[in-house]
Amino acid sequence: MKLGLQIVLGILSLVPVAFALLGLAQGAGRYLDDTAMVAALDNQYRYNSGTYILVSFLLWYAIPKVEQHFKLLAFVSASLFIGGLGRVISMMTVGPGLPEQLAGACIELGSPLLLFWQQAVARR
Repeated sequence: MKLGLQIVLGILSLVPVAFALLGLAQGAGRYLDDTAMVAALDNQYRYNSGTYILVSFLLWYAIPKVEQHFKLLAFVSASLFIGGLGRVISMMTVGPGLPEQLAGACIELGSPLLLFWQQAVARR
């Protein structure tokens, strides 16, 4: 049970670091052509990408002794959940976005479910 949770967290931790590295390297230009690029948008996008890497680092810190890190995982989960809510607001007000963004929203909004798994591991 613990190993399964560690594996799932390890795999899920690769998602934010991968997209964060792409965001840092390519900025908002990944989604916009040069004529639509706004410096402030690119700046904010790269900043958010940098902070998103922290999610992976926190998960990597928690994975070895996952049964001891409920509070840390709860904060990470809350951060992801709030970000997922932001995606939903965007989808409702601006449009659906890309398929990987919808997948991200599903993972982010579902992240609190992992806390139940963590608690089951901690009780053992």
